[in-house]
Amino acid sequence: MPDVVTAPPGPSWSTRLDRLGRERPDVVLVAPYMAYLLLLGLTRLVPPTWLPAAHAVRGVGPLLLVWLLRRHLPPWGRPHWPLAVVAGFLAAGLWYYGQYVFDAIGLGGRLPIYPGEKTLIDPRDALGTGRLFWAAVILKIAVAVTAVPIVEELFWRAFLLRALISWSHFERVALGQFGWLSFLGTSLLSTLQHPDNWAVSILCWLLYNALFCWTRSLLCLMLVHAITNLALYIHVVRVDDWAFW
Repeated sequence: MPDVVTAPPGPSWSTRLDRLGRERPDVVLVAPYMAYLLLLGLTRLVPPTWLPAAHAVRGVGPLLLVWLLRRHLPPWGRPHWPLAVVAGFLAAGLWYYGQYVFDAIGLGGRLPIYPGEKTLIDPRDALGTGRLFWAAVILKIAVAVTAVPIVEELFWRAFLLRALISWSHFERVALGQFGWLSFLGTSLLSTLQHPDNWAVSILCWLLYNALFCWTRSLLCLMLVHAITNLALYIHVVRVDDWAFW
């Protein structure tokens, strides 16, 4: 009776992930951000009672992807805590008060290339003011100060700033290297992510880009981004101004 020849087992998922990380450094930096954007739509599809769970999934999913690809991430650098705290509060104030300035001069509407009008959505209309509301609020803020800064800084600062300097070999470009096209281009492209706050988005991205070119630290920018979001959302809830929610 002939011997049965069995095929050797294929590479494990971790081996495949490592190979992907080595061969496609762009995917390592872009995939968590894309996952976040895809899961962002989940909060609009679920009924109100499932909104806290949707926020949790939106945060955990991209962070899990970052953790799986962690061996192939660029160095994060130093935190620069004093600078990060000051810059984070400055950016939050710029975003909040700057929006009202742009509203006053007629530049506060929705980005013209986007359809529809900017609308105010008060979460209390769907969630009430009880435990469900506070669960959704707390989880949304938690995602805004954890997952959002990490995935966005990996995409905008670690990838796109360098890719607009050398698209084919961005990984050879040093973190924080300055280039006018990348410095201004990413600031303009940020308006696609923030169509209802496009003018202040440009200003904040210019600030973030300048900080990154100065510190060359992803960790510092992640902290700045997290503090910006935390200060902004806490202020929104405290003063009951849901235009920024």
